[in-house]
Amino acid sequence: MNSRRLTPLDTLIAGFDTTLRQIAGAGQSSSRPTPAPEQDEAATLTRSEAVLSGRLMRVNHAGEVAAQALYRGQAMATRDERVRDAMHEAAEEETDHLVWCKERLDELGAQPSVLNPFWYAGSFALGFLAGKAGDDWSLGFVGETERQVEQHIDSHLARLPQSDHRSRAILEVMKEDEARHGEKAMAAGGRQLPPLVQSVMTLTSKVMTKGAFWL
Repeated sequence: MNSRRLTPLDTLIAGFDTTLRQIAGAGQSSSRPTPAPEQDEAATLTRSEAVLSGRLMRVNHAGEVAAQALYRGQAMATRDERVRDAMHEAAEEETDHLVWCKERLDELGAQPSVLNPFWYAGSFALGFLAGKAGDDWSLGFVGETERQVEQHIDSHLARLPQSDHRSRAILEVMKEDEARHGEKAMAAGGRQLPPLVQSVMTLTSKVMTKGAFWL
């Protein structure tokens, strides 16, 4: 019996279904165990420290939702099977981050951003547009995105309460993974983005960061 070839619409629906299930926390699993140390120091955090950690990890969770959409949008736009496979592979690796952040949110008694569907839709559109611009620009977009994410994680590591070792361990591994993703994208032929595009990406990131911090 011949299997039906997936149409672009099938791919889009499947991508939305996968990510929306992840946003809702349905059937989530990671390929790697959480890097957070086993001891639960949540009880040692003051109420204000737990609230701050929760808000910071909510931002990181929202960022991983956006990363899923970004990669899937780019995968849908490209005609190069090699690039498409690389985008899907990166999306799967980012799933670990999504699961770890959600687990930490639960431990801190914090909720994911109510704006996650918006972050997803906007990032998917950006990824699709980047993919349509050409694979070299698409890969360059990944490289620049990951560079900015590294900076973003550094700022969160500086703001986390010193006693929040679990969140810190998660973010440190995430930073290493993001750096690797960016390097692979540029090595695969990514093109350096113009300064104006980099500035727009930075501004967009700030909007998402502030929105997810509070909502």
